[in-house]
Amino acid sequence: MNCMPHAPDIVDWMQALGDTTRLRALYALEKAELTVAELRAVLQLPQSTVSRHLKVLGDSGWVASRREGTRSLYRATSDDLPEAGSRMWALVREQIGSDRAAERDDQRLQRVLDERRTKSQAFFASVAGQWDKHRDELFGDRFDALALPALLDSTWTVGDLGCGTAQMAELLAPFVKQVIAIDSSAAMIKAARSRLKAVKNVDLRRGELERLPIDDRSLDAAIITLVLHHLPDPPEVLSDVARTLRPGGKLLIIDMLPHDRRE
Repeated sequence: MNCMPHAPDIVDWMQALGDTTRLRALYALEKAELTVAELRAVLQLPQSTVSRHLKVLGDSGWVASRREGTRSLYRATSDDLPEAGSRMWALVREQIGSDRAAERDDQRLQRVLDERRTKSQAFFASVAGQWDKHRDELFGDRFDALALPALLDSTWTVGDLGCGTAQMAELLAPFVKQVIAIDSSAAMIKAARSRLKAVKNVDLRRGELERLPIDDRSLDAAIITLVLHHLPDPPEVLSDVARTLRPGGKLLIIDMLPHDRRE
């Protein structure tokens, strides 16, 4: 049996774990993602020493980092290692966990995390009155809505009924098998085609909502957005929509409530 291809990994892992400081660092990073400064506070060591040991752990695959703004956050990757590496770390961790130094590190780690939580709470307390404005400026006013279609079933065929310029169809398309978009206006269909040039799974059709150009029981779900209040006979539309839905199909209606905005 030839085991040589795996030998260098084993040697690197053993060398990286052959230092008490690196073991303490890895033990802390398995419990929380930390910056160099936070890990320094846990280990009570100079920043240069912590950085040097993190480099060894990173080079041997025990630690990974990611950028967050102007800082780097480090985490243990022991769960992502091959089985041999995971077994090795499990054995070492069992020994570390019973050590008094690890207990003191745990106490300092908890203080670091408490301080981080306090800073976060202080930040949100200071911006609470302006949070909606700040959030919109940073992320836009629809970023959370853009995530919601991911809850849909990727095998579904969805009808966007009264699609207009196909804004909703464009939003849904990446998350479902097909969107069938219907509108009675030639101008709207033209604008929708322009919007959907790069989208391959939207079938645009011109037709009336009272007589939908869609086969019986062919939709898993349908959406009617700001359309029904423009139509003379909404119940007739809903009756035809019911025809197109499969058993158990869903219909989402987004529309206005009665209001006094005469303009």
